[in-house]
Amino acid sequence: MTPPFFYYPRQPEMDVLMRKVEKGDQVQVHYTGTFPEGEKFDSSEARGPLSFEVGSGQMIPGFDAAVLGMTVGEKKKFTLPPEEAYGPHNPELVAVYEKSLFPEGMELEEGMILESRMEDGTVIPIRIAGIDGEDVTVDANFPMAGKTLVFDIELVAIS
Repeated sequence: MTPPFFYYPRQPEMDVLMRKVEKGDQVQVHYTGTFPEGEKFDSSEARGPLSFEVGSGQMIPGFDAAVLGMTVGEKKKFTLPPEEAYGPHNPELVAVYEKSLFPEGMELEEGMILESRMEDGTVIPIRIAGIDGEDVTVDANFPMAGKTLVFDIELVAIS
């Protein structure tokens, strides 16, 4: 006579696969980041998975929140507004300077990244946002500030 049920002992490796990501977990994630129009700005596929501690502040807030509750092997696509990504573009970090303030002979081009030394000695990257005659507009915002980002992610591991 066959019993009405079968007993399978619980297997520890199944616990890992069914476990959901919680704050404080170390995770590995494959991701592809695009802008809403579809242009790719980053991907982990060629380098291997991204590893980080959930909730530690290592990641942008929306990415951190998106992995919470995921299980190993799960895939997810989500869109982050600037407030959940790198923040809004701050117009106070944009300034216009005369070309004469830049080193003589320097060929300035729109999009060029320069370094600026702050009063406290900190060096920050600034981008030339535009050139109009003798006026050079520089932007010290993080390049992704003010941008909506789309991510496709796969949770590879939890530890």
